[in-house]
Amino acid sequence: MIIGVPRETKSDEYRVALLPVGAQLLKQDGHRVMIERGAGLGSGYDDAEYVRVGAELIDTPGEIFEQAELILSVKEPQEAELVMIRPGQVVFGYFHFAASQELTQRCLATDMTAVAYETLVDRAGALPLLTPMSEVAGKMSVQEGAKYLERPMMGRGILLGGIAGVAPANVMVLGGGVVGTNAARVAAGLGANVIIMDVNLDRLRYLDEVMPANVTTLYSDPHAVDFHAQLADLVIGAVLLPGARAPRLIVRDQLVRMKSGAVIVDVCVDQGGCVETTQPTTHSKPTYTVEGVVHYAVANMPGAVGRTSSQGLCNATLPYVRQLARLGIDDFIAQSPGHASALNARQGRITNAAVAEAFPDLPHAV
Repeated sequence: MIIGVPRETKSDEYRVALLPVGAQLLKQDGHRVMIERGAGLGSGYDDAEYVRVGAELIDTPGEIFEQAELILSVKEPQEAELVMIRPGQVVFGYFHFAASQELTQRCLATDMTAVAYETLVDRAGALPLLTPMSEVAGKMSVQEGAKYLERPMMGRGILLGGIAGVAPANVMVLGGGVVGTNAARVAAGLGANVIIMDVNLDRLRYLDEVMPANVTTLYSDPHAVDFHAQLADLVIGAVLLPGARAPRLIVRDQLVRMKSGAVIVDVCVDQGGCVETTQPTTHSKPTYTVEGVVHYAVANMPGAVGRTSSQGLCNATLPYVRQLARLGIDDFIAQSPGHASALNARQGRITNAAVAEAFPDLPHAV
């Protein structure tokens, strides 16, 4: 198979979809690997490292899209890439369709075969290709939230962990999955008072056992969310419904009752956000303020730490990339229902049930 890796073009995206070691293993499997010149630089991998393992350096993305049967990407296709995608071409990357009907429609119009990292499910029922980036985003959410609580950043002027004789910040984490667990651990490690909320009682029991003493687990209901949002200095949105749009847990009217200068970091922004006032931002302009509350909603948070993120991502994706390249799309999705759930669109139709539910008026095959 001819495999192509174009350079990421989303704003402030420094990840790469294939490391040199991955290119080497795909070559050993008998595939042709094409890398756009400079694709790995943001993650610290220069072109020479790819050449040494037998990958071909390509000058323009157009050449890659023209020849490759399988496109490996990190982020969803950008506007300039959509016009280059050929009907039936397999694109393997993050799509997060449920957050954008426009993106979904434009991808359907290309007749691409969209295989999404974020909806592939393993035999344990986990999301192995989403997990490493969720770990990064969870840890980064507290790192960024702590920064934007500083007064020069329009925050309350709060040090997350406090000092002797001064109370620490109150952190509310909405969601007890991978993002929320990592966020709560980091916030607790810095000394904050942390509340982590979820609707899964078994998950809350587990978290109650493993979290440090300054983390409190609470069942997430509208009254509890409203009450604790008013006490919070930092809110982390970490809710996930695989493939579907994130539920709205905080609405605009609640912001008025929150502390002036409080910070919301909505990690769910890729799936539409769990806060009504969430709008995607970039690393170049990461925040905006609504009703006195600072919103951080960067849609590709892990892209800022490209070295760490690319290594974590490719560790998880490479076995599936090799399998997809060896088997082809039909045999790949036949491996298991979890493999099949990764297929989000094909021949102009939505093929994932959660995405189809988000856009019932669009063509779908489920």
